[in-house]
Amino acid sequence: MPKTLPLIDATAPICCTPVASGPISDGAALEVAVRLKALADPVRIKLMSILLCTSDGEVCTCDLADGLGLSESTISHHLGQLKKAGMVIPTRRGMNVYYRAQPDALEALRFVLDPNCCP
Repeated sequence: MPKTLPLIDATAPICCTPVASGPISDGAALEVAVRLKALADPVRIKLMSILLCTSDGEVCTCDLADGLGLSESTISHHLGQLKKAGMVIPTRRGMNVYYRAQPDALEALRFVLDPNCCP
Protein backbone atom coordinates (compact mmCIF):
# COMPACT_ATOMS: atom_id res chain seq x y z
CA MET A 1 0.00 0.00 0.00
CA PRO A 2 1.44 3.44 -0.91
CA LYS A 3 2.53 5.69 1.91
CA THR A 4 0.10 8.53 2.56
CA LEU A 5 1.69 11.94 2.75
CA PRO A 6 0.73 14.30 5.58
CA LEU A 7 -1.83 16.98 4.85
CA ILE A 8 -0.55 20.44 4.02
CA ASP A 9 -2.24 23.59 2.78
CA ALA A 10 -1.66 22.77 -0.88
CA THR A 11 -3.86 25.66 -1.95
CA ALA A 12 -1.11 28.03 -0.88
CA PRO A 13 1.50 28.70 -3.54
CA ILE A 14 4.73 26.73 -3.46
CA CYS A 15 7.08 29.05 -1.66
CA CYS A 16 10.37 27.17 -1.99
CA THR A 17 13.56 28.03 -3.71
CA PRO A 18 14.50 25.81 -6.65
CA VAL A 19 15.72 22.36 -5.65
CA ALA A 20 18.96 22.95 -7.56
CA SER A 21 19.82 25.99 -5.42
CA GLY A 22 20.88 23.88 -2.44
CA PRO A 23 19.55 21.29 -0.02
CA ILE A 24 15.79 21.66 0.31
CA SER A 25 14.13 21.73 3.75
CA ASP A 26 11.86 18.93 4.93
CA GLY A 27 8.79 21.20 4.74
CA ALA A 28 9.60 22.41 1.24
CA ALA A 29 10.26 18.84 0.06
CA LEU A 30 6.88 17.80 1.44
CA GLU A 31 5.12 20.65 -0.41
CA VAL A 32 6.69 19.61 -3.70
CA ALA A 33 6.08 15.88 -3.07
CA VAL A 34 2.37 16.35 -2.39
CA ARG A 35 1.91 18.13 -5.69
CA LEU A 36 3.99 15.67 -7.65
CA LYS A 37 2.12 12.75 -6.09
CA ALA A 38 -1.17 14.31 -7.21
CA LEU A 39 0.13 14.51 -10.77
CA ALA A 40 1.68 11.02 -10.76
CA ASP A 41 -1.26 9.34 -12.45
CA PRO A 42 -1.95 9.13 -16.20
CA VAL A 43 -5.64 10.02 -15.77
CA ARG A 44 -4.76 13.13 -13.77
CA ILE A 45 -2.21 14.20 -16.35
CA LYS A 46 -4.88 13.80 -19.05
CA LEU A 47 -7.38 15.78 -16.96
CA MET A 48 -4.89 18.61 -16.48
CA SER A 49 -4.16 18.59 -20.21
CA ILE A 50 -7.86 18.87 -21.04
CA LEU A 51 -8.46 21.60 -18.48
CA LEU A 52 -5.44 23.62 -19.60
CA CYS A 53 -6.44 23.39 -23.27
CA THR A 54 -10.14 24.11 -23.01
CA SER A 55 -11.27 27.34 -24.62
CA ASP A 56 -14.00 27.92 -22.01
CA GLY A 57 -11.50 27.71 -19.16
CA GLU A 58 -13.59 25.13 -17.30
CA VAL A 59 -15.20 21.77 -17.92
CA CYS A 60 -18.06 19.86 -16.24
CA THR A 61 -17.21 16.52 -14.65
CA CYS A 62 -19.88 14.93 -16.84
CA ASP A 63 -18.08 16.06 -20.01
CA LEU A 64 -14.73 14.89 -18.66
CA ALA A 65 -16.18 11.46 -17.87
CA ASP A 66 -17.59 11.11 -21.39
CA GLY A 67 -14.34 12.31 -22.97
CA LEU A 68 -12.14 9.90 -21.03
CA GLY A 69 -14.53 6.96 -21.01
CA LEU A 70 -14.56 6.78 -17.21
CA SER A 71 -17.35 7.07 -14.67
CA GLU A 72 -18.14 10.44 -13.14
CA SER A 73 -17.24 9.08 -9.71
CA THR A 74 -13.78 8.07 -10.97
CA ILE A 75 -13.28 11.48 -12.55
CA SER A 76 -14.47 13.17 -9.33
CA HIS A 77 -11.97 11.14 -7.31
CA HIS A 78 -9.07 12.20 -9.53
CA LEU A 79 -10.19 15.82 -9.58
CA GLY A 80 -10.48 15.69 -5.78
CA GLN A 81 -6.84 14.67 -5.55
CA LEU A 82 -5.85 17.50 -7.90
CA LYS A 83 -7.95 19.91 -5.84
CA LYS A 84 -6.20 18.87 -2.62
CA ALA A 85 -2.89 19.63 -4.32
CA GLY A 86 -4.10 23.07 -5.44
CA MET A 87 -3.99 22.17 -9.14
CA VAL A 88 -7.69 22.72 -9.95
CA ILE A 89 -10.55 24.88 -8.69
CA PRO A 90 -14.14 23.58 -8.61
CA THR A 91 -17.31 25.63 -9.07
CA ARG A 92 -20.71 24.11 -8.34
CA ARG A 93 -23.61 25.04 -10.61
CA GLY A 94 -26.77 23.26 -9.58
CA MET A 95 -26.14 19.54 -9.79
CA ASN A 96 -22.92 19.89 -11.82
CA VAL A 97 -19.39 20.74 -10.78
CA TYR A 98 -17.12 22.58 -13.21
CA TYR A 99 -13.35 22.50 -12.84
CA ARG A 100 -10.68 24.82 -14.10
CA ALA A 101 -6.94 24.36 -13.99
CA GLN A 102 -4.78 26.45 -11.72
CA PRO A 103 -1.89 27.21 -14.12
CA ASP A 104 -0.01 29.24 -11.49
CA ALA A 105 0.38 26.06 -9.42
CA LEU A 106 1.98 24.25 -12.35
CA GLU A 107 4.21 27.23 -13.10
CA ALA A 108 5.38 27.37 -9.48
CA LEU A 109 6.11 23.65 -9.55
CA ARG A 110 8.05 24.02 -12.79
CA PHE A 111 10.11 26.85 -11.26
CA VAL A 112 10.92 24.83 -8.14
CA LEU A 113 12.06 21.87 -10.23
CA ASP A 114 14.00 23.81 -12.88
CA PRO A 115 14.07 27.61 -12.83
CA ASN A 116 16.05 27.67 -16.10
CA CYS A 117 13.61 25.45 -18.01
CA CYS A 118 11.65 27.94 -20.03
CA PRO A 119 11.83 31.65 -20.83
